Amino acid sequence: MKKINLLTLLFFSLLYLLTVCSPKNNEFTPESVGISSDTLLLANQKMQSYIDSGKLAGISTIVMKNGKVVQNEYFGYADIEKRSPMQENTLVRIFSMTKPVTTVALMTLYDEGKFQLDDKVSKYIPEFEGMLVYTPNENGFTLEPQVNEMSIRNLLTHSSGITYGWDPASYVDSIYRATQVGSWDSTTIGDKVKILAKIPLKFQPGTKYEYSLSIDVAGYLVEVLSGMPLDAYFKSRVLEPLKMNETSFYVPEDKLNRFAELYNLDSLGKLQANRFMGPAFKKPTTLFWGGAGLVSTLNDYARFCSMLLNAGELDGVRIIKEETAHMIMSEQSPAGVEYWENAKYGLGGSVDLNTGEYSWGGAASTKFWIDPANKMIIVTYTQLMPSDDSYAKDFKDIVKRSLISN
Repeated sequence: MKKINLLTLLFFSLLYLLTVCSPKNNEFTPESVGISSDTLLLANQKMQSYIDSGKLAGISTIVMKNGKVVQNEYFGYADIEKRSPMQENTLVRIFSMTKPVTTVALMTLYDEGKFQLDDKVSKYIPEFEGMLVYTPNENGFTLEPQVNEMSIRNLLTHSSGITYGWDPASYVDSIYRATQVGSWDSTTIGDKVKILAKIPLKFQPGTKYEYSLSIDVAGYLVEVLSGMPLDAYFKSRVLEPLKMNETSFYVPEDKLNRFAELYNLDSLGKLQANRFMGPAFKKPTTLFWGGAGLVSTLNDYARFCSMLLNAGELDGVRIIKEETAHMIMSEQSPAGVEYWENAKYGLGGSVDLNTGEYSWGGAASTKFWIDPANKMIIVTYTQLMPSDDSYAKDFKDIVKRSLISN
């Protein structure tokens, strides 16, 4: 009888140990990866204050450290009128956060030996051959030949001489506006590039930084080199391998109920639905803007960031080579080209010289940071135009304070 009781006791002791040590009862804590839970709570409270004050309709945030999710919260509404909450499957317009995705797609072709970064763009897109450069002088201006012909590196670092057409005082920008080369219509990126190639460059390639349609041209280069439309190439080489199943160039009808409303502030500083870009992305398109075309969910984009932080691989699937991922997230601008104080430009995104962070944002106030030194990712979403990422910087600043020193 004693032997039976002892075996029974051992059995229940083992059962107890298995129960208390199971993942369900041994929950992961931020502290286990060097993050203060209390400080993360302050970050959440700060985001809620943006909602409570009416400055933003809804916010989504995620923080990953050492491959673990330490914070993933949703605040406010995706659609105020419908009282639809921001949640895990909410789709948002990420606009220029498309640029790093296009960069990665292009660099998969680099890994295959299809091009070199300093190759001339005209080698693959003949329309760019012989482009002239607007050169002001005392008599007005002349159109001069390129000193160093535009390269693929120039495209990916916004040092190409291409612009966006936003400067009201610029002659070259005025041509962009007159031709509507940057308009969101029903044409293709190839058609846009052919118009763009007829417009003078704003400055000599490789001599300065100016944010531009350059990475949209890089998107067309993906099509030329791969023989596939950009959306199909994204899907086959980046999105499906990374299981970014909610990321695409438009929102299908059966997902429109999950598509966040886009807002701007009226003259009184109150949120109102944006009538200009609000309807965009709600139907199939043939115009795949490599610089601004995607919609995505928060967790999808966190997977993309995780791949870059993990040197080009995620969950055993390699997207780009390790050295290529490091190249993307390191300084790549031509010598002498300045981006911003204490910052340089990598490929498709900026690099903070002080922290080593690779980051970029979108026109609707979305933002991400990849921090290799701390093995951390921060992604923040809202839907407000014009872009105001002050909420995101507030969030990031508090999250950085949550790091526990060893």
